[in-house]
Amino acid sequence: MRSILIAIDFSENAERALAAAKIIAEKNVTELLILHAYQPYIADVNVTPGNVMPGIGGSDFLTMTTELEGEFHKRLDGYVADLAAEGFNAKAIWALGSVQSAIEEAINDHVPDMIVIGRTGTGGFLDKLIGSSATQIALNSPCPVLVVPPQVELSQFKNVVYATQFEYEENNILREVFVLMNHLGAKLTLLKIKSDSQPDVQPDNQYIAEIKSHFTIANEQIVIRENRHILDGIEAYCDEVKADLLIMSTRERSFIEEYLINPSITRKLVVDTHVPLLVFHLK
Repeated sequence: MRSILIAIDFSENAERALAAAKIIAEKNVTELLILHAYQPYIADVNVTPGNVMPGIGGSDFLTMTTELEGEFHKRLDGYVADLAAEGFNAKAIWALGSVQSAIEEAINDHVPDMIVIGRTGTGGFLDKLIGSSATQIALNSPCPVLVVPPQVELSQFKNVVYATQFEYEENNILREVFVLMNHLGAKLTLLKIKSDSQPDVQPDNQYIAEIKSHFTIANEQIVIRENRHILDGIEAYCDEVKADLLIMSTRERSFIEEYLINPSITRKLVVDTHVPLLVFHLK
């Protein structure tokens, strides 16, 4: 893998995102692009000096924010220096604005092979209906996106579950997945959760035979379970086998299909899952 883009905000979960990227990266091969999106203080012209904050003058507040920006610069450089000391190729990217816009700009400038982001917590109602920044990045980025939830403790990716419905041709993605599995030395299981809430249009055997004709995969690596809710079934199986990485693919959907008729399971998992989620994109 040539490069991985990691968005950090200096929180504990940023450390988890960085740890995940280090597991996947190849030393002296993969460049780790460490991105921090800084949102600078914008002065309010309606606030007079001395009334910015109780006991703090306007010029003092500006000085404080300037010092904070300088401190963040140092911390970002510190991340890169620490990675270099561990033998990784690393580069700092300082951006202004929101995380989402900064990542979009970095994608255009650096064309990373993967993006790693830490999820700050379980989204509320609007996150689940419309999508948090992590969701938008995961579903719309041109490269695979790894979303790291806040409660996970990372040491390795050895037991990996690929959730699929065997409804679409996914060999191009599976080819990338098998390359990653070989690099990680991981065990891969293909999981389908059968549910009345999910259309089952194409015969599973057709896609299973197609996969077996292209990849070396044993029968025991293909698991089909039933559950009333697909999301619950995926999470229950991951808990049962103690999976440390979940992989899914997503495809472009219309607004009606995405939000009303057949909401994306991937979207829900980005917000809810307690297992690191790697999202690939069906072309």
